[in-house]
Amino acid sequence: MIDLANLPLDLAALLALAAGLGWASGLRLYTTLFVVGLAGKLGWIVLPQGLRLLEHPWVLGAAGLMLAVEFLADKVPLLDSVWDTVHTFIRIPAGAALAAMVFGGQGVEWQVAMALLGGSLAAGTHFTKAGTRAIINASPEPFTNVAASVGEDVVVLTGLWLMFTHPWLMLALLALLVAMIAWLLPKLWRGVVGLVRGFSLPRWSAGSNP
Repeated sequence: MIDLANLPLDLAALLALAAGLGWASGLRLYTTLFVVGLAGKLGWIVLPQGLRLLEHPWVLGAAGLMLAVEFLADKVPLLDSVWDTVHTFIRIPAGAALAAMVFGGQGVEWQVAMALLGGSLAAGTHFTKAGTRAIINASPEPFTNVAASVGEDVVVLTGLWLMFTHPWLMLALLALLVAMIAWLLPKLWRGVVGLVRGFSLPRWSAGSNP
């Protein structure tokens, strides 16, 4: 059972924090690490014991450096897709780990459940983001890419704020997000597959025999 007496937040807030960290990790992992850790370090929020590691200066420094790198890489067409591909192996396990850390010391069963929740949300948002960016990158103009990236920055920062200030609203929005991802991912997958097939089909020059 959860020892509510020793938690800095109520159960709804903890669930919103675990789910929110998983979701945000799939979009902006380093922004999530840096903003949450810095807010805890400055005393703006009270983090559960399992997340206090994010307040350490070395963790903040590393997260801040990677935040700057990701901020730039995410706004360059094609480079953003390469970055997303590499981070398939980073964002999802990180989202699972952060969600589990929210319930650190509250029993293995809770940590495993939150790891599954956080990892699933991270995977859903990551693949939705990566698929959307791949389709956007098929366009030769860079402005849509930059607009999408800035929009993601704003959405993540708003979500991190809602996690702590309005946990019930955050949980409701995440439930809607899960439904939207379930509807959107198959369409994105078909779009990405179509792009790959289009690039891989042989192009016949004029006068050549098919």
